[in-house]
Amino acid sequence: MSENWYINFVKTSLEVIRNSHVPLRSSKFSKKKYTQHQLLTLIILKEKIGKDYRDFTELLPNLTTITDIIQLEEIPHYTTLQKFLSRIPSLTFRIILKNVIRRLHQKGEIIRITSIDSTGFTSSYASHYYSKRINKTRKSFIKASIAVDSDKLIILGWKFSKVPVHDSQHAKSLINQVIRIKKSDCFTMDKGYDSEKIHQYIRENIGAESIIPVRKWNGNIYSGKYRKEMIENFNQEKYGQRNMVETVFSVIKRKYNENVRSRKYFNQIKEIKIRMLIHNMTL
Repeated sequence: MSENWYINFVKTSLEVIRNSHVPLRSSKFSKKKYTQHQLLTLIILKEKIGKDYRDFTELLPNLTTITDIIQLEEIPHYTTLQKFLSRIPSLTFRIILKNVIRRLHQKGEIIRITSIDSTGFTSSYASHYYSKRINKTRKSFIKASIAVDSDKLIILGWKFSKVPVHDSQHAKSLINQVIRIKKSDCFTMDKGYDSEKIHQYIRENIGAESIIPVRKWNGNIYSGKYRKEMIENFNQEKYGQRNMVETVFSVIKRKYNENVRSRKYFNQIKEIKIRMLIHNMTL
């Protein structure tokens, strides 16, 4: 991509961070060498470029236009960025996500269809001794579930777990994240989310339509009121929009990889959140 593209990306990142009311300093006792806005912008740019911390900080001296925009007087050591990612609250990324979504939707706009699905990200990090002892690369798994505006491909919410869990355990949290920001007329999910309770929550508590295919247990269908409706009157056209959430996962993994670089679980989640923010910011 052109240098102008990266310049515009950095300017957008700074603007989003400022409008999300991220404090300049983490506390009044913090060092005054770098602001949180500068460090967070650098981490977002690092993830966009796809470099590790060491390579990214070695590249920065050549990006004079970008460092001027960030008003960076001195290139930070790569460990400064690593420690900052560990220190910044995970809630900060949720606040930034809300701000980005509001930039992409008009005021009062209603989302026609929200699609929910999950995928996995992996970390191949393991100590050299451990990998040598078991004679293979150790990988950890992170389950990521997201809600997506099927028309605009905007990520509306996210939920993570360290171990594989049933899809339905993430559904309610994702639905609530969406409705706190925007109203949605319809929620679509695959068979993994098939549950009368999920239907009931969407229909009766949210006041929206739910479209989830009914699955069978031992060849039998155990249906409730809304699951019976799915069997008798399933809207295949609207359900077809659920594929858009799979498209978003494919785009993120293709552009930014499905492996995460951080060693610690909570930093791994933050890396994935940054990739999802970048996806929204570059729509």
